[in-house]
Amino acid sequence: MLGTGDKDYVPGTGNVTEVQAQDRGDAVDARGVTVDGGKLDLTDLQGKVVVVNVWWSGCGPCRAEMPMLVDAQDQLPAKDVAFVGINIRDNSPETAAAYERELGVDYPSLYDPGSETLDEFGRYRPASTPSTAILDDQGRVAVLISGDIPSETTLLTLVKGLIAEGTDG
Repeated sequence: MLGTGDKDYVPGTGNVTEVQAQDRGDAVDARGVTVDGGKLDLTDLQGKVVVVNVWWSGCGPCRAEMPMLVDAQDQLPAKDVAFVGINIRDNSPETAAAYERELGVDYPSLYDPGSETLDEFGRYRPASTPSTAILDDQGRVAVLISGDIPSETTLLTLVKGLIAEGTDG
């Protein structure tokens, strides 16, 4: 099955699921080639909170929220937070890369039209586009947003809470 199959996209409900530290699974071990041909391994980002956004360029809600993600990235300290995308549907990495350039995205996105990397999220597997998983500094899913991110304030609050959690423990 290619990404979302023959559907334009599978919409999420905008639900935010926060996972308590004791209930988080193992670290997400997703890796692959980015839309610009580089290599990316999420385990290399452990030590930071990682915002992972699942998208494709033909998804209207994805297009609407991407500028918010870019803005949020600019507001958060790069020493504590990394942003990553996973493109699950575009027909070529060039299409996905052009979309990122158009919207000013400067963080890497894995190119995964078969959605295999999503299986690495275990029981917190993103199941819609857009979806956003926020990994704690140990690489475990701490938050899953199914559908559009409710607001930039919501995203910033969740990420800052996880940064504080990491400095407390």
